[in-house]
Amino acid sequence: MGHVRSNGEGWRVMGRRRTAWWRTRTRAQGGWRPVAGAGAVGRRVVVLTAVLCATVALTGRPAVADGSPGAYGYDQGDHVVDGATGTGDAVALNAGGAYRSSLSKGAKVYYGIDLDATSNAYVSVTAVPPAGTTVAATDGIRVSMENASGTACTHRSATFGASRSPHPVAAWAAREAGKALCKGGGRYYVVVERVDASGSSSDTWGLELTAVSEPPLAQTGTTEAPQVWDSASPEAVTGEARRRAGGSGFAGAAAVGQGVWQDDVRPGGTLFYKVPVDWGQQLSVTAELGGSDGGSGYVTRALDLALYNPVRGSVDEAGLGYRGSERSVALEPLPPVEYRNRYSVVDHVNGMRFAGSYYLVVHLSTELADSFGQGPLPVTLRVRVDGSAHAGPGYAAKPEPRNIFEVTTQDRAAAATGGAGGGGDRSMKVLAVAGIGAGSVLLASLGVWTISARRRDGGRARNGDRDRDRASTAAL
Repeated sequence: MGHVRSNGEGWRVMGRRRTAWWRTRTRAQGGWRPVAGAGAVGRRVVVLTAVLCATVALTGRPAVADGSPGAYGYDQGDHVVDGATGTGDAVALNAGGAYRSSLSKGAKVYYGIDLDATSNAYVSVTAVPPAGTTVAATDGIRVSMENASGTACTHRSATFGASRSPHPVAAWAAREAGKALCKGGGRYYVVVERVDASGSSSDTWGLELTAVSEPPLAQTGTTEAPQVWDSASPEAVTGEARRRAGGSGFAGAAAVGQGVWQDDVRPGGTLFYKVPVDWGQQLSVTAELGGSDGGSGYVTRALDLALYNPVRGSVDEAGLGYRGSERSVALEPLPPVEYRNRYSVVDHVNGMRFAGSYYLVVHLSTELADSFGQGPLPVTLRVRVDGSAHAGPGYAAKPEPRNIFEVTTQDRAAAATGGAGGGGDRSMKVLAVAGIGAGSVLLASLGVWTISARRRDGGRARNGDRDRDRASTAAL
């Protein structure tokens, strides 16, 4: 059987240093000396500090700076699983779960998933090659969903493209209950294959997998895609750019709404953002790469802009060449978000099938460093969300994760302020609350222990003075 592990982190106290506040001065001695009990307090402080640092690290964002090469931020709630070499040993993925795995060169691995007969299921796989590895334009992954007989329900691929720059790419597979293939409940299999070109590095890639269940509608509607929608290219949003640091992975994507947003990114770096888009709303995005202060040359695919839907399914992507001066590129005109879009055969229409958080992933090619230096360069996103939101299609049950196809008040607030929003990973919310609570308790305890130690030290000093005064009186 495959192996499942909890994604925990070990922590060590690397050393101790005496500090001045561990010591107090007594009038009798006229100098500095260690206080009785100060060592115990010091040890407590060291332990407290280590635990507090661990808590902050666990509940915060990844330690590696966002926008830096290789800085992918996995979901801290991921369960670590091993992909199996066949269906017999495949670990079962649960709807609503997030998982971390790996994929070696030339490998084909299997994961199980148990499905009912009426829900749609989506599994997205993000491939994370290490920084500095060599990849070709056609390198990538292929993800498929198969039934127990080996019949493929769907399959999709993701490659690094003309930039030939290693960065996170995601592909998704689905079991759609209404389709002729893969009907009925039971055990299905997610198959992940690594597509390698000759000359590519043999490094093992990281994988992040997410599984989502979409229940059927309470009332069945039309099964035809919308025939008419405004497909004209919208005007890009204008106005002063606001700084918004991009996240380092899907789980830590920075929330943005309509407006102009800017961050800096180095060659090889990737930024993650998420935009809440409700039922009936239409998203449009333009990305701009700022001018370089020096260097010359031409980079064919300097910037990649990719759009993923709430289940991390690819919707559209665009790229631009670069000669050192400011350039911009826009996604294809996208339809308003509607349940019926899934019946279209066009990918950038088909993918706009859910309300929720849509992900913008911006990658800067490593090739830029050769011609224009290590940067960083400014990247500006112009995001527009048009249209009035309307009620959803009415699911017969709650999806897993429960709030994935909703836009909440929290999501809208986060898009304005840069917070996580209501659609964030539930395990991260639990850890964040626990971390804040634990941090508060630890800081409070630290304060109590410090005050108590000082009071004890002061009491000892006063008692020592009284004893010396009595001794002097007796001598007189």
